[in-house]
Amino acid sequence: QVQLQESGPGLVKPSQALSLTCTVSGDSITTNSYAWSWIRQAPGKGLEWMGLITNDGYAYYNPSLKSRTFISRDTSKNQFSLQLSSVTPEDTAVYYCNALRYFWMDYWGQGTQVTVSS
Repeated sequence: QVQLQESGPGLVKPSQALSLTCTVSGDSITTNSYAWSWIRQAPGKGLEWMGLITNDGYAYYNPSLKSRTFISRDTSKNQFSLQLSSVTPEDTAVYYCNALRYFWMDYWGQGTQVTVSS
């Protein structure tokens, strides 16, 4: 059973970078067939997939966010991270990390609120 925990600052100033880390337990982020994603939900809006990194380290991004998004991992710590640059108040959201393995194994962190405000 995979558990995920988001961590990082809850308040970010406009134009700065948002950085979050997802700490994974229960399985290795290098185990075959996993996609490790960042997903967010702004107030009153639906879930928005931001990007993912695969178990073998390949990153893919939502085209609408690609220019500002960077996903990386630290296999020694079993963590993967999100950086979102040049944030605006529209980036205020609950940010979730997620693990998907095959289509029937889907794990979520509890989410962390990030507010972009000066």
